[in-house]
Amino acid sequence: MDMEPIIKQLHRLLLQNKKTVAVAESCTGGLLSCLMTSSPGSSGYFLLGIVAYSNKAKEKLLKIPQRLIKAKGAVSPEVASAMAASVRKIAAADLGIGITGIAGPTGARPAKPLGTVYIAVSSGKRLTCTRMNFTGNRNTVRKKSALGALYMLKGLL
Repeated sequence: MDMEPIIKQLHRLLLQNKKTVAVAESCTGGLLSCLMTSSPGSSGYFLLGIVAYSNKAKEKLLKIPQRLIKAKGAVSPEVASAMAASVRKIAAADLGIGITGIAGPTGARPAKPLGTVYIAVSSGKRLTCTRMNFTGNRNTVRKKSALGALYMLKGLL
């Protein structure tokens, strides 16, 4: 899975459009932040990455209401959207990305099988959230999730 072309495209587009990004990750465990900072000069657009893996971290660091997590589940479009909006505000970034999902091998439910991932992008004016269903092992789901987020971000630039 070659991510270099999309990373280079995003690097150019973010700098060209003078847009900044902040990321709140759960199931990807920091992989998206790692990819976004892999190009020299990424400090020109990448402001903050938070790995909020546990529900407590989502509540404490991202100020996601506990009642929302309990009502909708940590893996939900509502929580992914709240993560994206919150990290954008915390960092005072132009764009915020929130990712939450089930990378496996445990944690699946009938309505949310392994590979269920929600990716949200917030611009302040617009919030987009997409459910993706990936196959493969844990690392493959994490990589596909990060790649999905990169493509969603590119679509907004």
